[in-house]
Amino acid sequence: MSSKDSVRSPPNDLRRSPPRSPAFCHSATRHESTTMSASAQQTAAHLDPVEREARRWVMHFAAGNADRSELETFRQWSAQDPAHVEAFARACRLWEALGPAGEVAAAQSDSRAVMSPLMRRRAFLGGALAASAAGAAYLAIRPPLDLWPSVSELRADYRTGIGEQRRVAIAGGPSVELNTRTSISIDPAAGGSAHMKLISGEAAVSVAPGMTKPIEIAAAGGRVIATDSTFNLRCDGDKVVATCLSGAIDIRFGEHSAQLRTDQQVTYSPHGLGPIITIDPAVVTAWKDGLLIFHSTPLVEAVAEINRYRSGRIILTNATLGQRLFNARFQVKNIDGIVTQIQEAFGASVTNLPHGIVLLS
Repeated sequence: MSSKDSVRSPPNDLRRSPPRSPAFCHSATRHESTTMSASAQQTAAHLDPVEREARRWVMHFAAGNADRSELETFRQWSAQDPAHVEAFARACRLWEALGPAGEVAAAQSDSRAVMSPLMRRRAFLGGALAASAAGAAYLAIRPPLDLWPSVSELRADYRTGIGEQRRVAIAGGPSVELNTRTSISIDPAAGGSAHMKLISGEAAVSVAPGMTKPIEIAAAGGRVIATDSTFNLRCDGDKVVATCLSGAIDIRFGEHSAQLRTDQQVTYSPHGLGPIITIDPAVVTAWKDGLLIFHSTPLVEAVAEINRYRSGRIILTNATLGQRLFNARFQVKNIDGIVTQIQEAFGASVTNLPHGIVLLS
């Protein structure tokens, strides 16, 4: 029995672009956008109905406006055939890859054309962009759903897996504690400094008082320079959060710079260098004690943090739920119980899928 015979499809009006992926609206050139749209329409015509249905569901959930009745419809569709669940898991991975793929393509051209919402929908439903060179390049740079390490992470000198933490003593350099899913590279000493690079993840760095030469850590286009200090550095894509825990550290990002003292924090990203704020160091370094602490944190941000410690992905399908404030204290070793506590705290509906994918509505 086909899905159309017994369960209705997600709402058909999906022309509005989901807010999660603004980069997806770019293509390399206007000519390529037109070509891709035509190719996507042709591919969609031959796409397996189950795959097409799964991709429609992903788009609807990504828009953040699915209600409980629609989630029940999705459950029924998923229960009809294991192939439906597998198709949905594949569609989730494809959706993650498609978002920034347009950014990769756009970076290779001086001119950028805006893809219409309808073209975006056709490209996803047909899978044309995923087969493009830009999509393939992005998969190597940032795998969908973090299901495997990126090329840069695999080349790292030190790397931790999901839920793993380790301490690294750098010869002639600082002591470094790596949090989950963290990758660092060590560069030969140059110019009197010990050089490192935080490729991704989070690290706590301790520079011994006896070290007279500064250490320098690069992360996402910026640098942290320190002597006789301890600090926490986190790199999520192109966003970096630096926190001084003792002593003082210097932050350099493009033409901007800042000096942090104990219990001060600053964030930098392509948007620039943010303001210096005062933080609670116990919260920032809780991960070193195997804890996750959330103080009035929007649930969408809490879920993003939780996803770093578990396989698969927790996906919020309700934008309103994502903005509710979350207060909690968890042990990382009990990470699998967090979903249940979120469900009880907010009355959320939970759908568990293969590959560690969980839908929260």
